[in-house]
Amino acid sequence: MDKEVIETVIKEQREEFIHKLKIERCEREEEGLVDLDSPLAQVVIGIRRSGKSTLCFNVIKKSGLKFAYLNFDDERFFGITAQDLNQILECLYKVYGDFNHLFIDEIQNVDEWYLFVNRLLRNEMRVLLTGSNAKLLSGELATHLTGRHLATELFPFSFKEYCDYKKLSTAHGTTKEKGLLQAVFESYLNEGGFPELIDLKRKQAYINALVGNILTKDVEKRYSIKYKAAFENIANHLLNNSPSKINYSGLQNEFGLKSDHTAENYVNFCKNAYLVLGLHKFSPKSKIRIRDEKAYAVDVALMNNRANAFAGENLGWRLETLVYIELLRRYKPQECDVYYYEETAGEADFVVCRGKTVMQIVQVSYDISNPKTLKREIKGLLLASEKTGCKNLLLITNSEEKTLKEDGLEIPIVPAYSWLVG
Repeated sequence: MDKEVIETVIKEQREEFIHKLKIERCEREEEGLVDLDSPLAQVVIGIRRSGKSTLCFNVIKKSGLKFAYLNFDDERFFGITAQDLNQILECLYKVYGDFNHLFIDEIQNVDEWYLFVNRLLRNEMRVLLTGSNAKLLSGELATHLTGRHLATELFPFSFKEYCDYKKLSTAHGTTKEKGLLQAVFESYLNEGGFPELIDLKRKQAYINALVGNILTKDVEKRYSIKYKAAFENIANHLLNNSPSKINYSGLQNEFGLKSDHTAENYVNFCKNAYLVLGLHKFSPKSKIRIRDEKAYAVDVALMNNRANAFAGENLGWRLETLVYIELLRRYKPQECDVYYYEETAGEADFVVCRGKTVMQIVQVSYDISNPKTLKREIKGLLLASEKTGCKNLLLITNSEEKTLKEDGLEIPIVPAYSWLVG
């Protein structure tokens, strides 16, 4: 690649970088997980359009450190090879002077990019990476960087971030504050948290394009999908029925695949690209945890905001999805795991564990006004508590806050809007 072209691109990107650092953006809760002092590459991963680059700009701006910037999502870099990367590094030093921190955006557009990054790490460069392709999201990340990376998962806006974006206080002590927060929560429950989606009128068109790009560019192209129509049908089926148990044999028969192994691969590809999230069953037996899995959409906007979705507006399923993603935000950075609990006698939506220790059991039900519904939800909590020994129970719903006492245990009932910002 021509060296003058490289230098021109880097100079123009530097001006863009300086401009972007001046922009005021919504703070993301995951910013504190990025360690710019670490010798490990800091990699921000997640679904397309969740705000990964924006998070990186926030982190860099707050750090006050001197960063160089390189964005491979530039048509002038099209066809670039690993052999060109040393020239690029030379031009970066020429434009920026000496630097020890480098932010690389959309790095997956360069084949064998990991060889370049590993060399930078060996030379004690502090590297911050992000990208949207499955090459950067899949298990290949660990393989390519041979353990020399620390990943930060980013989801679309949490409810708290959604409120911040709308400049609404999350306080809810007064009647007015509660009413305003509840109104915004209803919007969030239906629209989801993709940052760019909030102010758009044509929301379905945006989600259709987003899902289409993930399926065709991030998955089909990367994994050379043979049965594209079947794969896309399975992906949309998972989103339409989220949350639901994954039945690989059922998917094989429903969509005409030759084996349930192919169906399992297709589901895993969707998970690699963060289109869907898996939730395993709680059990001391590893084979049961691995086999019995549920699929959740990574954001409620994907559940019915697509053409031909026919998913309806089941508020209970949407609330359950929001709670699961929030549990992942809160507990995965603490190195905890989240499961669901189920047996013939009853079930609980979520079990939070640190190692073998069960820390909390969470039940989710949008409407508990029917006594039978409330009785069923409480029964599931008590059953899971009895079997795991955990007494930290919680029921998240859409009703007023109160505490029940059952079998000598206190069960707080918390409104979803309050729990999500708490």
